[in-house]
Amino acid sequence: MKAVFIVFNQANTERVEYMLQQLEIRGFTFFEQVQGQGSKTGEPRRGTHTWPEMNSAIITIVEDDKVDVLLKSVRKLDLRNKEIGVRAFVWNIERCA
Repeated sequence: MKAVFIVFNQANTERVEYMLQQLEIRGFTFFEQVQGQGSKTGEPRRGTHTWPEMNSAIITIVEDDKVDVLLKSVRKLDLRNKEIGVRAFVWNIERCA
């Protein structure tokens, strides 16, 4: 199993949720009001007067065979509008209870 952590501009919330639904990924945890900045070209998302936009994030645990299709969908969504951005990060899950 893998954990996939998806960080995205709040403008993409409905698209990300729709993407998970289409991939039949039902379980996830949603984080609102996530602050941050992309490592290469992303502008800060701080919810301030200067940087008013905010990010959100979702973490989901999926079977290994769903990771590639999920990452492909994330890349496709990111290409729709590079300005608002979406990124996904994957790591191993060793155990769960």
